[in-house]
Amino acid sequence: MSDTVATAVAALNEKVEGGFEDGTAKFVIEGEGAIVLDANGARAADEDADVTLTADAETFAGILSGEVNATAAFMTGKLTVDGDMGLAMKLGGALS
Repeated sequence: MSDTVATAVAALNEKVEGGFEDGTAKFVIEGEGAIVLDANGARAADEDADVTLTADAETFAGILSGEVNATAAFMTGKLTVDGDMGLAMKLGGALS
């Protein structure tokens, strides 16, 4: 597991204490690895999920820190979403 993924797992677990009850989300950090977030919390994994969000490490770090708005990143093509768009919107609210 890369340092970027390990840092992101820790940050996600802080933001969504107790896990994400609405479904399963996968974050793909280009060139680094993947993270799965579900009711059990975040972990480094590459499993099937209800929604997959893909971004480069810089964009993903910005979303987690609050410096980058996830919706704006999506609209500008820096974040791609595959799967349940409604779940992605709920997830965006949980991360802000």
